[in-house]
Amino acid sequence: MDHGEMALRPLQPRDHAAVMDLNDRNEDVLAPMGEERLFYLLSLADRTDVVDVAGHVAGFVMTFVPGVDYDSGNYAWFSRRFGSDFYYIDRVVIDERFRRRGLARLLYDDLDRAAAPYGRLTCEISVDPPNTESLAFHTARGFVEVGRREDGPKTVVMLSKTIDRED
Repeated sequence: MDHGEMALRPLQPRDHAAVMDLNDRNEDVLAPMGEERLFYLLSLADRTDVVDVAGHVAGFVMTFVPGVDYDSGNYAWFSRRFGSDFYYIDRVVIDERFRRRGLARLLYDDLDRAAAPYGRLTCEISVDPPNTESLAFHTARGFVEVGRREDGPKTVVMLSKTIDRED
């Protein structure tokens, strides 16, 4: 995906520090991710992409397909509920300096296409502590609540969006 000076591209080793910093700055609504955890996730993820704006890491996304031996309780919850019919967004962050520019919309348009073979795009959003901006964004994109669960110190709402399957 390319949008002017914005590109969605695979994460490179040079991006690791920026991605971990973005994750750290949003840890109140995300799971922690140090370098060891990043390498573990990279070994299992379907995609780990960065949103590059004129050479700056403006955000990142990490997704998983069904059937991966991933230790996330949220991923396991979706696996039990949907079997092989889901594409899972583990984490997505847009740097606050780059928000309100349409980057998340463009990123999610791409994720909708990636999820088409699975028929469903899933994620969870923290509701305690509240991530109201993200919840509003996902609701506007057609995600609906399919459950809630305690995730360590957080309570998350489990969201799903039906995607037309590719034929």
